[in-house]
Amino acid sequence: MSKKSNMDKCSFCGREKKEVDLLIAGIDGHICERCAEQAHSIIQEEVKKDDSFDLNAVKLLKPREIKAFVDQYVIGQDQAKKILAVSVYNHYKRLTQRIDDDETEIEKSNIILVGETGTGKTLLARTIAKMLHVPFTIVDATILTEAGYVGEDIESLLTRLLQAADYNVDAAQRGIVFIDEIDKIARKGDNPSITRDVSGEGVQQGLLKLLEGAIVNVPPQGGRKHPEQKLIPLDTKDILFICGGAFDGIERKIANRLNTKVIGYSAAKNSDRIERENMLQYISPQDLKSFGLIPEIIGRLPVLTYLDPLDKKTLRNILTEPKNSIIKQYKKLFKIDGITLDFEEATFEFIVDKAIEYKLGARGLRSICESIMNDAMFDSPSEKIDNLYVSLEYAEGKLNRSNIQRLKAS
Repeated sequence: MSKKSNMDKCSFCGREKKEVDLLIAGIDGHICERCAEQAHSIIQEEVKKDDSFDLNAVKLLKPREIKAFVDQYVIGQDQAKKILAVSVYNHYKRLTQRIDDDETEIEKSNIILVGETGTGKTLLARTIAKMLHVPFTIVDATILTEAGYVGEDIESLLTRLLQAADYNVDAAQRGIVFIDEIDKIARKGDNPSITRDVSGEGVQQGLLKLLEGAIVNVPPQGGRKHPEQKLIPLDTKDILFICGGAFDGIERKIANRLNTKVIGYSAAKNSDRIERENMLQYISPQDLKSFGLIPEIIGRLPVLTYLDPLDKKTLRNILTEPKNSIIKQYKKLFKIDGITLDFEEATFEFIVDKAIEYKLGARGLRSICESIMNDAMFDSPSEKIDNLYVSLEYAEGKLNRSNIQRLKAS
């Protein structure tokens, strides 16, 4: 009788079967649903501790190894990859540095990436994030305004980093922040005092203390909707900031600067050496100042690099070569429905030619592929076919009837 009584109660909390909704039987005991949920919570907490951002458990990858990893996902842009690889490597080293007798302290080198839309600035940052063992977040500068105005405060950048670190302050203080669309906060006018520029120069002024290194009080849930919450102090001294922007029109400022330097007899000879198709390779900090970034913020972004415009060969490789290339994604989508997808080689060339024509960069490849594949993705699952072959004729027909033709450059 005693044995039966034990079999009708939870072996952990002692509740009887009638007191619980579910009693799970084991070899020598039982567990109720409440104890099972509590055990699951304990396991989750322990796993989270083991998976914390512990620098001592991280294998420090060399710059070549970092670049090799990024090469699997991003085609071209070797110069930008090298700059990022070195910066991330140095970031790890300065986090683990020990102050020797000479008291030399390594300063962080924040980075600014300049490149046309669709050249891979954000993709580079996301790929780096895949291999990092430090908290990493990507934020958009276009939503930022000065405190007190409609938009988000500067501190929201650190709120997202704190969330990425699971609110581990020590881990967040050695994280990496990628600020996208940094060019959108350029100063709107040449005269800094003519108007109140709350989403341009005002934001740049607010970013100064973050980039340089300061203790900032961060609202853990965002400052605007939860004003009563307790603020968390965060030191940005060891946070690496990577900024990216298209800086549309900066080529004209680069050209003007280069032309002003070419005077006299050697003008024609020197101008021939300038590659007009890729003016960004000649970019300098003074061009960023002419565009509208204030000198103080340029000084806090000492590493300046550019991304090459994508030519036809690079776009063709982007379409099929990376691990998560667009074509591989489509093939996997159809494979889930049991359909084998194949493309005619000429179709790839057609897609690349259209992307160049529309001037949309790598993003244009996806838009064009969606226009071509949409009808097939709609009909194929219902038709129960085994194979689908996308020919050049099929691609041309679908694209000619799609709205994407409106994107054609005039």
